[in-house]
Amino acid sequence: MKKIQTLTQEAIALLKVLIKTPSFSSEEDKTALLIENWFTQNNIPFKRENNNVWAFNKHLDANKPTLLLNSHHDTVKPNQGYTNHPFEAIEKDGKLFGLGSNDAGGCLVSLLATFVHFYDNENLPYNIVMVASAEEESSGKKGLNSVLKHLPALECAIVGEPTLMQLAIAEKGLLVLDVKVKGTPSHAAHQNDDNAIYKTIPIMEWFKNYSFDKISEQLGPVKMTVTQVSAGKQHNVVPSECDLVIDIRVNDRYTNHEILQIVKDNVNAEVTPRSMNLSSSSIPESHGLVKAGIALGCSTYGSPTLSDQSVLSCQSLKLGPGDTLRSHTADEFIYLNEIEKGIELYIRILSNFFKQ
Repeated sequence: MKKIQTLTQEAIALLKVLIKTPSFSSEEDKTALLIENWFTQNNIPFKRENNNVWAFNKHLDANKPTLLLNSHHDTVKPNQGYTNHPFEAIEKDGKLFGLGSNDAGGCLVSLLATFVHFYDNENLPYNIVMVASAEEESSGKKGLNSVLKHLPALECAIVGEPTLMQLAIAEKGLLVLDVKVKGTPSHAAHQNDDNAIYKTIPIMEWFKNYSFDKISEQLGPVKMTVTQVSAGKQHNVVPSECDLVIDIRVNDRYTNHEILQIVKDNVNAEVTPRSMNLSSSSIPESHGLVKAGIALGCSTYGSPTLSDQSVLSCQSLKLGPGDTLRSHTADEFIYLNEIEKGIELYIRILSNFFKQ
């Protein structure tokens, strides 16, 4: 078994190479190859489909439950505020700069190191599967959700996202709705009591003011926001329809189907969901993974941001080095000691969990 210090050094070296290799969502083929090489260098057999790469612990036992370790290797595109080169992996003042360093490269390499640490163990009470997934940032169809059919039933999961190594025991889901309000087209000079734009006003007011009854202890209320409005092409033509896009952040007290039905019951318009699969997630504080983290001084909270947890049906915990506030920002970075501490804490949490 490699020493944790050696694993940490190798993980940081891998992260630097990952940063230098562009891996926008659905374009992660080159970083997938780097992750393949990591497994090969550690003598670990792996499987790959599209740009997802996964591996099981050495002593797989079909009679044991399975724990998933997961993080993603795709990134968003760099914004225009960068002053550093996003693909240079610059190390300065204890920080490692570069696109994807914080979201979620630091988490990914830390989980890979943790997986290697436990890989050869013959007496684990759980099977472990490590999945380095693609298309997380775009919620794509060829991401983690496409791999699940190849895996055994999952008992629980740790999803690596930057949480300052605190325990995100709940995560809001996402429901995006296209709302089409129809009216009667006409010349602007003529009286028209069926103007689609005017009919949209009370609908937007409803989305602004409606309050869902069920409040989550960890995630608070469901939040609905009108984010796009589109109608009309000419100044003198009343359009036949007005289109809205609604961003809904769903707490763990509702399913996406329940939210959709409430909207349809209250809105006089065509309502079409883009996806029903990005569900809210939670894990009870009584779960062994959470108890193991709390025993080591970690705190719990509810996360408003979406991750690959949304495609999992098992209980899952979001946990990782780095800070979510740095994600998608210019000159993204992660502290090197966050990775060091992250690997150590991942290993300690799992060690305690396996002893329960």
